[in-house]
Amino acid sequence: MTDAGRIEGIAATLVTANLDTDQIMPKQFLRGIDKRGLDKGLLWDLRFDAEGRPRPGFVLNQPAFAETRILIAGPNFGCGSSREHAVWGLQQYGIEAVIASSFGEIFYSNAMNNRLLAVMLPQADVQVLMKEADESADPLRVEIDVQSLTVRTPRNTRSFVLSERHRRMFLDGLDMIGASLTYQRAIDAFAKRHWAEQPWLRDVALRTRQRLDKEAHG
Repeated sequence: MTDAGRIEGIAATLVTANLDTDQIMPKQFLRGIDKRGLDKGLLWDLRFDAEGRPRPGFVLNQPAFAETRILIAGPNFGCGSSREHAVWGLQQYGIEAVIASSFGEIFYSNAMNNRLLAVMLPQADVQVLMKEADESADPLRVEIDVQSLTVRTPRNTRSFVLSERHRRMFLDGLDMIGASLTYQRAIDAFAKRHWAEQPWLRDVALRTRQRLDKEAHG
């Protein structure tokens, strides 16, 4: 369940460190011209064997985890290539947040720009949550509150840090462009002041091209 500032649901653990974007979304699922259907390829080699049969031991293939909304993952999650499809595939599968001690830098930016919440906790705290999940008789339920920047489980509460920019983007439902446009007045004022002070810089490329075209045909 998700509201403006909270994600709550079943959490599954993926203990593998350095789970890269090639594993999260293999290359054979990048052939389409739109974003649809990427959930089918998510973690393909972990979910299925060489014949395409589901691996029963993999957590997301177990019926109890069919409604997983949160992943508790190993360090350096999302390293590797910059494919944004990894984020889209996670979201299409129903994943709304990933908790890990660290993320690949580009994956983290892609995730936050698409409103897939990437929560960084110290590795010791991640291991505490994984241990609680292992010891729970039922799938662990986790609540992530972006207003208070806390992760809560039945036995634990942990605080995390999020930049104010990313926090506001998540709470207000904005991507990077939308967040930038909240400064539209300041942008317009800067542009007006800039051109007033340095008018000779305005449309330099256009005016140069026009001059060259005139000389070429003159």
